[in-house]
This record gives sequence, C-alpha cells and structure tokens, in this order.
Amino acid sequence: MNNNIIQLVEAARDVCGDFQLTDDFSAGGVGAAIRTVSGKVYTGICIDLACGLGFCAEVAAIAEMLKDRETHITHIVAVSGSRILPPCGRCRETMAQIDPRNMDSEVILGMEKTVSLRQLLPEHWLIKDKL
Repeated sequence: MNNNIIQLVEAARDVCGDFQLTDDFSAGGVGAAIRTVSGKVYTGICIDLACGLGFCAEVAAIAEMLKDRETHITHIVAVSGSRILPPCGRCRETMAQIDPRNMDSEVILGMEKTVSLRQLLPEHWLIKDKL
C-alpha cells in the first residue's frame, strides 16, 4: 500500500465527522484531502444546506489550496466514514478548470485503486484536439 495514499486518506478522515448546524442542515459528513506538487496537503469538509448553497469537501479543500496560490493537484481523496468516495461532476470540473494539468491528477478511489482525472472526464470540453 502506498504511504502517500494512506497519508491522504488519514488526513481526510481526520477532518471528517458529521455535525448539526441547525435542525435541518449539517456539515462534515464528507472529508477531503489534496496533495499538491509542492507536497503540501490541504483538507476540507462538506457543508450540506438547502437550495444548492452547500458545497463538497473537495471544493473546500481546493479553496484552502487556492489561498496559498497553488493550483496543481497531484492526488485527491474524499471519505465518508470508512468509505472512499469518487468526486462528483462539480468537483471533477472544478479541478479541471482551475488548472489543466490537473487532468493528470490521481484520484484515489480505494486503498489500492487510483485513476487520473482524465479517465473520469474523457473527451473533456477544455481539451483542444490537434487536427
């Protein structure tokens, strides 16, 4: 098992933990961790609100990364309890749009399984084919 993967999964689990914001809304049910080309790890948690106002843990981690003016992700993982979750479409698009190099980022789908963002976004609209 890759130590980089273990470290990221543990970092995501460390911030994960559902808690109530109000009677109807919660946060922390999903935790995410990102490693950038600098080697720094950024984390985030989801916020579950009504009307699409919440956001995913991956986007929260990306916002933390952007505060340090970093954009190039090498690895990303999201967890909920003992499960590793694939990023949703919004998170995949966010990664692709903030830096095209992120198409080669490794998305952790399991302790023994990673895929590139490119594999999750085939034929992406930002990739220009050479004719």
